[in-house]
Amino acid sequence: MARKNVFANITSPSNERSERKATPGYATHGASRSMISSLSELREKVAQAEQQVPGETIIELDPELLESSFVSDRMGVDDIAYTELLEAIRERGQDTPIQVRPHPTTNGRYQIVFGHRRARAAKDLGRPVRAVVKAISDTDHVIAQGQENSARENLSFIERAMFAQRLVDLSYERPTIQTALSVDAPMLTRMLSVSARVPAEIANAIGAAKSVGRDRWTDFAQQIERPATLELARNLLNDPAFSSLASDARFEFLAKGIRKAAKLSKRPSSASEWHADDSSVRAEFKGSGKSYSIALKANDAGRFGRFIAENLGRFHQEFLKSTETKGK
Repeated sequence: MARKNVFANITSPSNERSERKATPGYATHGASRSMISSLSELREKVAQAEQQVPGETIIELDPELLESSFVSDRMGVDDIAYTELLEAIRERGQDTPIQVRPHPTTNGRYQIVFGHRRARAAKDLGRPVRAVVKAISDTDHVIAQGQENSARENLSFIERAMFAQRLVDLSYERPTIQTALSVDAPMLTRMLSVSARVPAEIANAIGAAKSVGRDRWTDFAQQIERPATLELARNLLNDPAFSSLASDARFEFLAKGIRKAAKLSKRPSSASEWHADDSSVRAEFKGSGKSYSIALKANDAGRFGRFIAENLGRFHQEFLKSTETKGK
């Protein structure tokens, strides 16, 4: 689990900036200068203490020696957020170490438990990555990975749901998954009800969809559960307009397409008519998908209808013969 820094409000650069904005032009002298000097010393001690936590020695590793976790918890890369992280590390260094474990099968290499983006930033900047190395089991690995991301609160609902589904696919028990995601049993059930019905190909094509919450994903999952709707969604993935959109907009694109198709399917089917030369009998035909109906209008409609019903076998044989003839 991510370790909470109780001195965060003292050491955070953002807090330092807010303090400077709140007191423009304030002159530092006398007792105030002494207090600021003491505060600076305290910050230095906190920074040193963070690097000397018992059992968590921080070392520097070559990013080339690192491999990703065996289970992914993110869907795609948020380019804007990653660029901000990259620039922050470029300017003031890597504030928080990542966690790795010795690679389970390859000597001299490491597997990332959490901190994939920080590791990528270090690699892109051509500098070593600060890391805590711990030999832990696969179960402890997924728990630490899940809890770190839950604490940061930067994973979307669908990312958490798909992460839970991957752990299910890897045969982890529900209590372990609940611990990893910091959720109770009912919430995990809701997550898995979505991830089990939304195919991974569609979820991955949409992406993280940060602004789309549980309720809208649940409704989407219920819609896409129908075979015809699922096929429509797969076809929409190939639409050039879909690939040009951001993740949230991709979700809206599919959801809108599904709603539109549902409305069209509810419209009454167009009807056609036939009538005898003397207009003594009229018939109205309606077709919709696999359903087709005939309505007769005549003084003796009942008797004519029974005649048709009694000869359906013959009519069907003539239909089959006609289709065979056309096929030749």
